[in-house]
Amino acid sequence: MTIGFIGTGNMGYPMVRNLVKAGNKVTAFDRLQSALQSAAAAGGAMASSQKEVVMDAEIVITMLPAGQHVRTVYGSDDGVIATASNGTLLIDCSTIDVESARAVAKEAAARGLDMLDAPVSGGVAGAEEGTLTFMVGGSAEVLERARPVLEAMGKNIVHAGDSGSGQAAKLCNNMMLGISMIGTSEAFTMGQKLGLNPQTLFDIISTASGSCWALQNHLPIPGIVETAASNRGFRAGFAVAMMAKDLRLAQLAAKSVDASTPLGSTAAALYTSFEDSGNQDLDYSAIIKLIAAQT
Repeated sequence: MTIGFIGTGNMGYPMVRNLVKAGNKVTAFDRLQSALQSAAAAGGAMASSQKEVVMDAEIVITMLPAGQHVRTVYGSDDGVIATASNGTLLIDCSTIDVESARAVAKEAAARGLDMLDAPVSGGVAGAEEGTLTFMVGGSAEVLERARPVLEAMGKNIVHAGDSGSGQAAKLCNNMMLGISMIGTSEAFTMGQKLGLNPQTLFDIISTASGSCWALQNHLPIPGIVETAASNRGFRAGFAVAMMAKDLRLAQLAAKSVDASTPLGSTAAALYTSFEDSGNQDLDYSAIIKLIAAQT
């Protein structure tokens, strides 16, 4: 399969590597030269422009920071939709607002191009190991066409519904994750102040009703969970800036359908405050620093 990949940052470049490993021919583009060189090191060919990536691709995959970037990359005069060949399949793996996802998919459909929104869960580690979960919005038939490519990068591919549904599912998921990490941070901060040994508390909660994915995989206390960023000085697997962005997007989505999300709103405020204090590049589990500072 001939694939064009736009956006080869921390998540994009290991995804490129796994696509190449699966036998695909991948041409990549990123505005940052360092990110593009990472994609080349992963086995992809480097393009000098976005247009060069798209023109010969059977599938175009994007992994971009925000909705405005997706709208520009796809919808500008020399964007993906304008320059893609007939029959090219478009897959956006960015995490963006639902409205932008649906708007871009509509533009693609007007040109006769199939498009999926397929945001991912699993972080950099999942991208590196090829175990990402893809939450896919769009036609079920189009998903089957894309499935072999997605399976080269991920372990779980779930059809969430029509265009925009993948983004909706991702925002619901990340809102729960942010809330869970704050709850985990509060519990372990309180436990330590009450004289509980963190290892003992983990042994209890991890097998009790308070257990959750955030605790099991990203415990913000070092020396207990091997995969936790707390063991590495909170070097980001999923950065505070990304969590704060996703929580704000979740609040926009909630407002658009008049959904009550009091814990989601609080989580968004806490992560935004932590981000604004200069912690944007730390792992999202470092929110325990904010919790501990408030007690």
